[in-house]
Amino acid sequence: MVSGVTVRVPASSANLGPGFDCFAAALGLFLELDVAPAAGFEVVTALDVPRDRGNLAVRAFERLHPADGLRFTMRSEIPMSGGLGSSAAAVVAGLLAGARLAGADTPTGTPADVLALAAAIEGHPDNVAAALNGGIVIYADGAVVRLDPPDGLEALLVIPSEAVATPLARAALPALVPLADAVANTAHGSLLVLGLASGDLELVARGLHDRLHEPYRAHLYPRSAELAAAAPSLGALGATISGAGPTVLVWVETGANAAVSAALSERAAGWAQVRPAAFAAGGAEVALSGSPAAG
Repeated sequence: MVSGVTVRVPASSANLGPGFDCFAAALGLFLELDVAPAAGFEVVTALDVPRDRGNLAVRAFERLHPADGLRFTMRSEIPMSGGLGSSAAAVVAGLLAGARLAGADTPTGTPADVLALAAAIEGHPDNVAAALNGGIVIYADGAVVRLDPPDGLEALLVIPSEAVATPLARAALPALVPLADAVANTAHGSLLVLGLASGDLELVARGLHDRLHEPYRAHLYPRSAELAAAAPSLGALGATISGAGPTVLVWVETGANAAVSAALSERAAGWAQVRPAAFAAGGAEVALSGSPAAG
């Protein structure tokens, strides 16, 4: 008999420069959700999130299974703001837990079903796709193409102490963009995907340039924008703004990590934290109580 379920979901960074609203990468920071029988409904967490049925993970869970008589215990390494997919991770965790308990020993629904429902709840299918599948994903027309992170590629995060509201970041985008900028993003997105697929980090570095969203939002996080632009001069392959910002995802070649981290820490002193966060090949994992983890 199933007594409970545990779900572990990675953080995610969306856009990846030229891939606005369609590229994302899973990162090695995790949210964990335990759901277990209890005397009554309860949310247990040290996180600054609702402890009632308004909790995002619980809301997602209840799309598939009642929350009555269950205790939801949440832990997370993912910053709650900054563009690292904390909401997507919570939604995915709740849906996968609900699906597994609704189906007892077998999951209910297909990955595509979970992706569509999670995207409808959370609103960011790129983050959701990376959280579910791991690796680096391209989301297009409701489907996902996944790439393994190439060998020799590492990541550093520069996480500012002050957040930027996603609605403000969305409002900063123009309704129309110049044709030359759209062409440039097509070219750079192609270079980035080709570099990731082939393991050519020089192509990856050439592909980390955007003209559709980052320039229009730079005034919302000027220090993040300046740091991202300076990343190659600090020894990194390049840098992208994570999601709506203001976190900076710094792309680093293995061997340069320590030196780049030190340089970033010096630049970010007083306004941001530098954290390592590997590109995560694995996506969300689900385990029934007393059973081994299963994707």
